[in-house]
Amino acid sequence: MKILVINAGSSSLKYQLIDMDTNEVIAKGICERIGIEGSSITHKRPGKD
Repeated sequence: MKILVINAGSSSLKYQLIDMDTNEVIAKGICERIGIEGSSITHKRPGKD
């Protein structure tokens, strides 16, 4: 089973996709400064550069 965890703040959003069978983080990321100048999006897949 895979679980998507989302943490939404006032100007940011963080997330992780976790494989519950292996406890492995499949992907994670953050969207920062949403609606503000200088915003950014970071998406990571551990083991995949």
